[in-house]
Amino acid sequence: MAFNNEVKLTGMLTINRFDSTGALVESVEHKNLIVTNGKNFIASRMAGTTSAVMSHMAVGTGTTAAGVTDTALNTQTAIVALTSTTATDNTVTYTATFGAGVGTGALTEAGIFNAASAGTMLCRTVFPTINKQAADSISITWVVTIS
Repeated sequence: MAFNNEVKLTGMLTINRFDSTGALVESVEHKNLIVTNGKNFIASRMAGTTSAVMSHMAVGTGTTAAGVTDTALNTQTAIVALTSTTATDNTVTYTATFGAGVGTGALTEAGIFNAASAGTMLCRTVFPTINKQAADSISITWVVTIS
């Protein structure tokens, strides 16, 4: 009898861009990469290490493909505190909002961190350009699944 004890981590994020009136003008779904430091973070938390929990999300303009050894975004333009974190069964959902004037520009990357600066990165993604104007806001919902 064979057993399958493989643990798999996957992530998917939804990015919604709203104009100055609050109208949804763009919605993008994209997969992410759980980086090596993120996997190490999860393992250390299972062993009781007191590392800070994931608390921030960042966006940037870097275009280099996500790699397992990444520890930061290529070109971070903004980082904000998560607005919510929920764990349900085998998923964790992180949400963050980048309001008007925050993270403005041609955004192409995002990541989740456990600090506002110099934190451990859990995951990173590179996505097609989202042009966030100064009056726009962006809401990102990021779901990490352990299966």
